[in-house]
Amino acid sequence: MNNLLKYKGIHPGIVLKRELKKRSLKQRPFAMDIGEYPQTLNAITNGKRNLNRPLALKIEKKLGLEEGALAILQTYYDIAREKENLQSKTPNLSLLKESLFWDTNINQIDWQKQRKAVINRIFERGSETEKNEIIRFYGKPIVDNVLRTVARKPYTVSTE
Repeated sequence: MNNLLKYKGIHPGIVLKRELKKRSLKQRPFAMDIGEYPQTLNAITNGKRNLNRPLALKIEKKLGLEEGALAILQTYYDIAREKENLQSKTPNLSLLKESLFWDTNINQIDWQKQRKAVINRIFERGSETEKNEIIRFYGKPIVDNVLRTVARKPYTVSTE
């Protein structure tokens, strides 16, 4: 546990599970030994539940780990998840030309509420790279659905 950086972004339960296995400790007896429900410890070691600080301190003390190590791993994990959530809330703006959104500030677009308008605009005027980014961001089913529901007028040439 000395080198926390190599575990940065990994759920602390996964690290704990590895540590218990390395020490040949079974989860159920270990949980009972620290006064915790086995189901709780199992959910944590499977990455399905966050590790709170009081429990992290109990585990660290029992295993002789550096105080705060598991809590720090939980924080790193939470930061990584939050970054993922923030990235998933906006497309990669470096792949979209701001000129496509000449009538608005690209940084103030609500990408979910205005997705129909965004998808339509990109598919009317955007490059293949921009179209691919919008497909990646919204998902092909949503893009296909929006494009299907749009009444597209065919281009006609006047003969007069």
